Amino acid sequence: MMESDDPDWVFRADCPSRPILDQIADKWSLMIMAVLAEPRRFNEIKRRLEGVTQRVLTQNLRRLERNGMIERRVLPTSPVGVEYSMTPLGESLREPFSHLYDWTVTHADEITARQQAYDARPPAG
Repeated sequence: MMESDDPDWVFRADCPSRPILDQIADKWSLMIMAVLAEPRRFNEIKRRLEGVTQRVLTQNLRRLERNGMIERRVLPTSPVGVEYSMTPLGESLREPFSHLYDWTVTHADEITARQQAYDARPPAG
């Protein structure tokens, strides 16, 4: 049976969409792409993303570049600088990402209230 003939193929462990979805759904990846609405240098990105470590930012930038979502450009400065920007492929995520972001902001209070109610319940026994 061909993959396209099996509607459940996308749920299999070997579906190529899984690692891509894992990458773009990662909180830091989404936040990095939001910060890159305009090209920015590494330290600018790091300053904007409170709580991200240099290591995690570097790893995420590399994965986003590898997946074609962002590009890295070496600047002819002294010392040498590096600038990151969105690619057309990365830009194509802007609209779906904005829907997800808007949904999150709209429902944040309700989700927080439900989390607190859940946490206040007696342990299941």
